[in-house]
Amino acid sequence: MNHKKSLIGSSIAFMIATSCCWLPALIVAIGGGSALLGFSQGLEKFSGLFILMGLMFLGYGLYQYKKKNAVPVAILQSRITCPECGHAKLETMPTDACQYFYECTNCKVVLKPTGNDCCVYCSYGTVACPPIQLDQACC
Repeated sequence: MNHKKSLIGSSIAFMIATSCCWLPALIVAIGGGSALLGFSQGLEKFSGLFILMGLMFLGYGLYQYKKKNAVPVAILQSRITCPECGHAKLETMPTDACQYFYECTNCKVVLKPTGNDCCVYCSYGTVACPPIQLDQACC
């Protein structure tokens, strides 16, 4: 989320929400005639709508802000499946280190990461390891 866009959006929402208050004074200040003043007074009946629109814009901005600043949480459970015997077991992944080796509890084969994977969970698990989930460098 771009903070500059948030600032502009919040400013527009504020201007819309308060236009029924400042617009008549602005028209009088710049020497506006009675027709313009009458037009601005006609907008006064829509002040509730303007306030509602302003609150909606501010609420959306708050939603975007919270969404951007939300703390990502990694899934720590992964079902690891042995490619030799097909046995699957739900395991809790470590959060402070990568697991390079895993011994299948069924056939006792020691699994190692394949290809460019950093750990056995990335190669044989249903969920990637926590650093990969959080877009961080793996061990």
